[in-house]
Amino acid sequence: MSQSPDSRSLLSASSQLNLMEVESIDDKEFDIPQVDTPPTLESILSQMEEEEEDPFVLEDTCLLNTDNMDAQSYDTSSLASSDSGDPAHLKRKRRTLDQNAAVHGSVLRLSLLKGISAQIVAAADKVDAGLPTAIAMSGVIAVGTSHGLALVFGKDTNQALRLCLGSKTTGAEFGAVSALSINQDCSRVLCGFAKGQITMWDLANGKLLRTITDAHPPGTAILHVKFTDDPTLAVCNDSGGSVFELTFRRVMGIRSCDSRCLFSGSKGEVCCIEPLRTPPDFRDHPITCYSLLAMASLTKILIIGLKPSLNVWMTLPYTKSDPSSVPQLAWQFVPVQKTVNPMLAFCKGDSVHFLLVKKEETDTIHVIKQRQLQLSCDIISLNWINSCSLVLLDSHEKLHVVDRPTQDILETLDLEQVQLVYNSRHFKSLATGGNVSQALALVGEKACYQSLSSYAGQIVCLGTKSAHIMSLRNWKERLDCLLKQEHFTEALSLAWSFHEGTAKAVVGLHGDSQKRKAVISDKMVEILLHFTEYAVKKCPEQGKLQVLEQHFQEVVPVLVDYCLLLQKADLLFNQLYSRLVENMVAKGVFLESLESYIVANRLGHITTPVMKDLLAHYHDNGMMDSLERCIVHLDVTSLDIQQVVQVCWNNQLYDAVIYIFNRGMNDYITPMEKLFSVIGPRVREGRSLTGDDVVMGNKLLVYISCCLAGRAYPIGDIPEDLVVQVKYQVFEFLIRLHSGDSSQKEEVFPFIHTLLHFDTREFLNVLAMTFDDVQNDKQALEYQQRIVDILLQVMVDNPDFTPSQVGGLFTFLARQLAKPNNTLFVNRNLFDQVLEFLCCPDDDSRHTERQQVLLELLQVGGVVQFNEERLFTLAEKAKFYQICEFLYEKKHLYDRIVDCYLQDPLRKAEIFSYIHNLMSMPGYSSEEKLKVKEKVLQHMQELVSLDPGKLADLVVWHFTEEVQTIISELQDDSLLFQFLRCLLKFQEGCQATSRLPLESEFYELLLDLMCRFEPQELLKFLHTSQHYRLEEAIQITEKYHCNEAKAYLLEKKGDIPGAFAGLLQTLKERLDVLAAEMSGGIGGGVDGRDEEEANGEFTLTTVKSSLNQMILFCHRNCQNLDQEQRKDLWFPLLDTMMASQKEVMGLSDKHISDGLKEMTLKVLNCMSSFISLPAIIQQILQDPVYGRGKLAEIQGLILGMLDTFTYEQTLLETTTNLLNHDLHWSLAHLRSAVTKGLHPRQDCCNICLQHYKRKQDASEEIIVFSCGHLYHLQCLQQKDSGWGAASEPQQPWRCYKCSSSHGGRGGACSEPNRSRSASLAQTRFSSGHHEKGTETHRKKVVAVATLDVQQELSWDHLRGLYRGPSRLSILSEVSHGHSSEKAGFLLPAQPESFHLKLAPPPLFEE
Repeated sequence: MSQSPDSRSLLSASSQLNLMEVESIDDKEFDIPQVDTPPTLESILSQMEEEEEDPFVLEDTCLLNTDNMDAQSYDTSSLASSDSGDPAHLKRKRRTLDQNAAVHGSVLRLSLLKGISAQIVAAADKVDAGLPTAIAMSGVIAVGTSHGLALVFGKDTNQALRLCLGSKTTGAEFGAVSALSINQDCSRVLCGFAKGQITMWDLANGKLLRTITDAHPPGTAILHVKFTDDPTLAVCNDSGGSVFELTFRRVMGIRSCDSRCLFSGSKGEVCCIEPLRTPPDFRDHPITCYSLLAMASLTKILIIGLKPSLNVWMTLPYTKSDPSSVPQLAWQFVPVQKTVNPMLAFCKGDSVHFLLVKKEETDTIHVIKQRQLQLSCDIISLNWINSCSLVLLDSHEKLHVVDRPTQDILETLDLEQVQLVYNSRHFKSLATGGNVSQALALVGEKACYQSLSSYAGQIVCLGTKSAHIMSLRNWKERLDCLLKQEHFTEALSLAWSFHEGTAKAVVGLHGDSQKRKAVISDKMVEILLHFTEYAVKKCPEQGKLQVLEQHFQEVVPVLVDYCLLLQKADLLFNQLYSRLVENMVAKGVFLESLESYIVANRLGHITTPVMKDLLAHYHDNGMMDSLERCIVHLDVTSLDIQQVVQVCWNNQLYDAVIYIFNRGMNDYITPMEKLFSVIGPRVREGRSLTGDDVVMGNKLLVYISCCLAGRAYPIGDIPEDLVVQVKYQVFEFLIRLHSGDSSQKEEVFPFIHTLLHFDTREFLNVLAMTFDDVQNDKQALEYQQRIVDILLQVMVDNPDFTPSQVGGLFTFLARQLAKPNNTLFVNRNLFDQVLEFLCCPDDDSRHTERQQVLLELLQVGGVVQFNEERLFTLAEKAKFYQICEFLYEKKHLYDRIVDCYLQDPLRKAEIFSYIHNLMSMPGYSSEEKLKVKEKVLQHMQELVSLDPGKLADLVVWHFTEEVQTIISELQDDSLLFQFLRCLLKFQEGCQATSRLPLESEFYELLLDLMCRFEPQELLKFLHTSQHYRLEEAIQITEKYHCNEAKAYLLEKKGDIPGAFAGLLQTLKERLDVLAAEMSGGIGGGVDGRDEEEANGEFTLTTVKSSLNQMILFCHRNCQNLDQEQRKDLWFPLLDTMMASQKEVMGLSDKHISDGLKEMTLKVLNCMSSFISLPAIIQQILQDPVYGRGKLAEIQGLILGMLDTFTYEQTLLETTTNLLNHDLHWSLAHLRSAVTKGLHPRQDCCNICLQHYKRKQDASEEIIVFSCGHLYHLQCLQQKDSGWGAASEPQQPWRCYKCSSSHGGRGGACSEPNRSRSASLAQTRFSSGHHEKGTETHRKKVVAVATLDVQQELSWDHLRGLYRGPSRLSILSEVSHGHSSEKAGFLLPAQPESFHLKLAPPPLFEE
């Protein structure tokens, strides 16, 4: 095929441009800022970048602007803006990088292909090649255009245009290039076009080999065309969603192409295909023989094999996703479990799924689903860049580099300025008339399949005016990018991840682990040196000290940390420290930062100069605790022992002193001597110890314990060859008779003396732990015996030691002697001597302490050392009741233990628990329990006085048969009353009624005692108890004149008059007392009157209480009495109150008089509910006083009764009006709802679905329900004949559609609660027409109003609209009486000014 004039001219222009000399271009031109006039095509094509390692990557846009690397995005910004002098701005940017870029750095290199980009623009401008539409990359890069041309560029330095395939003529015929594919050996290229044609070109000479026009249905665009591993086999995908296999043949020199449909778009439109292309290293992989093809439709993923025969190996449907999401497919060979197999990555939306494909031994394909990757963006492009990393592009044109094993997003770049080319026109098939489905067109809105192409670890990206290439940076580039931005901490962190093999997407590091670590280590040393120089040079020259410290605190710990990680201590202390020491602040921060590493044992040796500086710095700054922590973790050989010991001793760093003597000189005794020289005199002189003294003493005890146990102090272990020697040395030290600098006043064995006086118990504990470890050491056993002898010699008969200390010693000895392999010898007489000392009856001091010490001694086995009879005698004399209990317990004399508890004032209250536990537990014999029971019965009087409640509990559980005996033996009536009350109260409250069969006599006895001791509790007892006999209780209350209790019993018996007489007598007595108090206080003085007023107030309160009790009594009993019997109750009460009112009438106390009047009026108001008003007035007028015409005095009573009558009359009328109004309101709204017109939802029957006017000349009855459904009457009758005849006027019709349990297809529902749409007013009417000439056929509308089940439900709903209780219920609650004879009504508790407040009627919301 001859080349077209356009292609020849483009090639000639390109060749002329490539022949231009490079020397003619000025290199300084590239440093000029951007100008409005763009550079010429010639200058762009001839520009060369010699610095790039990659021969065809011309420019790294990420390195053009280092500030942009902070955000890890491909973005542009001016250098002036990024180099802003705002320190807050720089601080913010650095903090952002610490969080994001510190982990991975810049992973992806995105570079502009300048040569290709320039020639694309030139081709569009000069030869009208059109805009780029598709790109493919293999050994060459091919770019398709919108005018049907395919431009083939080389991957050399110049990216020269090698071929221009096609012409504008073919472009006009075939349309735009919509798909490109280059085969494995880079000899052929397939071009798919927007109008459906496919062409094959020879890349060696640019010759057209095939033009395929019938491979797929006409009128559809080619979306994808892909070569497989077989150069004679390809696949294509059109805009109809179908997939075809293309087989290329050459017979007799004639080239042909056979097409076979692999998947029809009618079964689901495929919009993405991806054949498995095997890299050169895996050409012999067994799976290549299947020629696998992955296809993604709008609903599922398919993996098929084209060879040896067509076979579907897997079908996987999508999960739910956005319909506009673009399906993506990408193959990659991935090592999994020591084998390499292809893995398919596919996504639709925000989830990336991975399928591992393996060939089984049975010659079948096995697909294994791997862990999916979930993102928060809509993915529109998916490509592998190596076996572990993917590059994803989202709908916002953000590029994400993702590590598949960890699913970490390593980097995110912005591709917005690339101006990515989209394939939407081809998916919509606009070139062929747009005959595609809406679903495919919707997906095509974001389709960019032909704009990104990956090959051999590189991805080429096509923009509207440019082409870019992406590849992973090697490890040095990633570090250099961070170093150029002066992000040293992040660079070190990334380098260490390279060193440890934990970094992601690593390129350029191969070989074994040791070589890799050596290379990285050298690089990190270089970074550390550079970082140190940077920190010193960039140090702020002026400012606060805190600013300088903050600067170096961000640098120095990082230097120290990585030097120690790399095990480069020489680098740290020689090169780095010598540079930092020039700055005093840096020096201080460096020395202080060493502490954490020394304490963590990461740094054990420090050079002598650094150690000297560290000692001076910590000492000068008062950091002595930190200095001590450092010294005890450092190697002693790096210390100046004399200097360090002097500093530590002067500053009381005792741990450091001990450590240096132990480790530096193997001297374990001198530290103890020094510590004893300090604490010994203070302890021996009896001076109070300071906090520092206590700390020193505790350190000494711990140090002795460690030495005897073979452990080093404060950390570590003593060398094995010195363990025994150190132990003997410590023993020898402790048993020294005198110290080195002893005086004449010094006691013998001063060291043991000092430790015993400092803390006896802890020193003995140290010895106890040591004695447990020396069982097989003869020499140590001798030392052990010697120390015990010294302890006895020092402590026994020494008044300087308290009983607790002496007892602690013998407790320690008893424990040692009780061991089965004991070798100690202790004179038994010493134990007797200690016993005499502890049980001395003449010494009352420390009684509890001495008893506790002796008890502890006995419990650990000391009883073996004592004569028990003598021990018991001494304990009784000393009143050591716990010791006696211990001895009785051993002899099983449990009854004697009861005496011990009763005699011990500290534990007397615990006797009840002891007795209960002993009687309840099964480990005691019946004889022992019987003795304890007898002992308890002997001391019953004492136990009752101790706690009657606990005794009652004990009796109920264990002494049920002895209750009568206990009651009879209790002589004190007060104790008997307390015991009986607790016993019967427990009996009433618990569920153990069968446990204690008490008789009525006990309750009556308690009633008798209660009348004597607590009469105020009598009524409460009578109310709660039911076990007494009524007649006997009445006699008891009458005996003690307890009228109120007697009245309650008489009322309970049914003697209402007797009970009333008793209560009335009590009221009269209290009224007489009130009158006497008032008359007696008239002539007294001021103080006497005040006292009388107080007494009168109290008595008036008692009168009110008694009157209220009588009124309640009358109310309770009047219901069952006739009118005359009621008068017998109320009139005497009224007469009593009126008589008392007359008695105090002449007295001056108005308060008492008003109180009596109020109580009298209260009686009148209450009795008016049971006695008629005329009878009350007649009774008042029969009074001799009022009968003689003195009606003015009872004017208040009469007016009060008239007010009551007026109030009750008003209340009755108001209640009647309210009830009538409510009834009218309810019936009116019910009638309104029943007669309300109905509006059908539609004009057809919901059963037959025909118009309700089925016949124009006939009338037919229809039924409309309140739910809006309409039916023919005949249809309802036919649907369910069981509903009854249609002629019945009260037919309970139900809506068939709403009542059916199957949406209108079943029978009528008979459950009322499911007939939600049943009509409130079911209306039957005819469908006659009001037309002229049809008057005779017209029927009147028949309205039937019924109250069936549904209407009752509606009525209930209507009543529910009234929120709140009815007025009748409110009035019923207010009322207090139900007598039909009451003529008046007034609440006793309401004041006379009570007014009835009426609420308005409820509002009905339509």
